[in-house]
Amino acid sequence: MPKDSLLGNNFASAPLSLGRRVMNFLVTFAAGAAVFLVLLPLGAIFAYLIYKGMGAINWAFLTQTPKPVGEAGGGMANAIAGTSLILLIASCMGVPIGIGGGIYRGTRFGNLIRFTADVLNGVPSIVVGIVAYSLVVLTQSHFSALAGGVALAIMMIPTITRTTEEMLLLVPHTVREAAYGLGVARWRTTLSITLRTATSGVITGVMLAFARVAGETAPLLFTAFGNQYWNWNINQPTAALSLQVFTYAISPFDEWHKQAWAGALILIVLIVCSVSAVRLAASRGMLKGA
Repeated sequence: MPKDSLLGNNFASAPLSLGRRVMNFLVTFAAGAAVFLVLLPLGAIFAYLIYKGMGAINWAFLTQTPKPVGEAGGGMANAIAGTSLILLIASCMGVPIGIGGGIYRGTRFGNLIRFTADVLNGVPSIVVGIVAYSLVVLTQSHFSALAGGVALAIMMIPTITRTTEEMLLLVPHTVREAAYGLGVARWRTTLSITLRTATSGVITGVMLAFARVAGETAPLLFTAFGNQYWNWNINQPTAALSLQVFTYAISPFDEWHKQAWAGALILIVLIVCSVSAVRLAASRGMLKGA
């Protein structure tokens, strides 16, 4: 047996010193403590929302529209549907633009796109709402779900763009060179090979952006505005869970306060379920390109 192999076996079987074992334990303990500290706020939020909101969740809450002030009962079914509609509009606009911007970063305009995404990512959400109000609401002369979707799409774009860019940079350059060597066009290489290789990371970025905008209230105050009834017309004011929770939370009625906690719990559950479903689909290969 070669001498190097013997030395390697002896080194691998040599017992660890006490100092190294202590250091390993301390670092492992510190890493576990950090994970616990990260999960603790999330667990506390979930526990408190369940404690305050579970009592108000029933079938009527999930299937009925809000009752007038002074009447017991009612629910937020229209707000749940409105939130889904607005997020669908925002995703249809924000996801393609965000991914396209992330792909385009390799051109001479890459630095400009990167700088714009970083600046846009730091713009307060209420400012984005005012911009969407100026661009859409004033143009249409009325509030609408479309205006709310535009506002949320603007907020989604920078996160998706930067995440897509970073994920594409992680794809080995040899993969692109192999495609170029086979005569594959650059655009086809980017879409069919590079982007498919980075699909999992891109989906993570999309979900981060989705989770960020799902609970936004300020932009929707200037755009979707809210509605006490069912609405599936994207050109009409539309209810949203975050708007309904805000309205009920600042009201002087105890019954509305209970429903506000229930609405917040439903909103968090919807976000967690949506993100988990997409991640599960991605892990099983349903959303992978290859």
